[in-house]
Amino acid sequence: MIEKYRLYKHAWIYDLDPHKEQQLSLKESAALFDQGGLIIRNSFEFDCSEITSFWYVIKDSFGGMDELSSKMRNQVKKCFKTMRVQKISPECILKDGYEVYIEALDGYKVQAIPPTRSEFEIRLKNSEENEYWACFDIETDKMVAFCMNAVTDESCEFRTMKAIPKYQKLYAYYGLIYEMNRYYLEERGLKYVNDGARSITNHSNIQPFLIDKFNFRKAYCRLNVHYKWWFGFVIKILYPFRKLISNTTVKAVLNIEAMARGDY
Repeated sequence: MIEKYRLYKHAWIYDLDPHKEQQLSLKESAALFDQGGLIIRNSFEFDCSEITSFWYVIKDSFGGMDELSSKMRNQVKKCFKTMRVQKISPECILKDGYEVYIEALDGYKVQAIPPTRSEFEIRLKNSEENEYWACFDIETDKMVAFCMNAVTDESCEFRTMKAIPKYQKLYAYYGLIYEMNRYYLEERGLKYVNDGARSITNHSNIQPFLIDKFNFRKAYCRLNVHYKWWFGFVIKILYPFRKLISNTTVKAVLNIEAMARGDY
């Protein structure tokens, strides 16, 4: 059981293809908590027919340029006129990705503390992502955007995507996403690509962007959330006041509890 989940910020999250996750028994949940953590996010019945409060944002078909609006086709083509999109090696990300990462953070409205180069390299070497893509400026051959993906024999999750703000305005993400969709769905023939589960922080607009612009869709799931006994007691106390709480971390935990209850 332990090899199927990863511990991320005190929460156990399924680490294989999301369509393979099954409902956990109380015994299985207890076995995970014996290894640490405070929360287990357990989604199951992937892509069920019922609309639920929890979903993955996926794309399971590729229609080329024909599936895009005329405006989107022009924006993707604009990217390809000035940028080259290609699959790259881990060494390439280690060499040139840090500068892109830092410039991307500098462009955020909410400022984050940037990692040091050493911290960035350690994170890459220990990451779950195993395939990498990047955009390069055709004239300078400089890396201007990248994406780190977790890929299996059946699916691909787009996990970390960064772009230098100047090139983001030149549609770097458009070309990057289009080419990855083409490669994984058409060339590799995977079941689907996805941008992960429904966000519990709403800090990014990437999921609505993928749905609106690239024809991704919501694959609805059932959701159970398990807690370490004392932490579950805290959640029950705080839950009635969830709309009054401003702390980002606490609010995120209460949001996923609301999803599990169908209240969010």
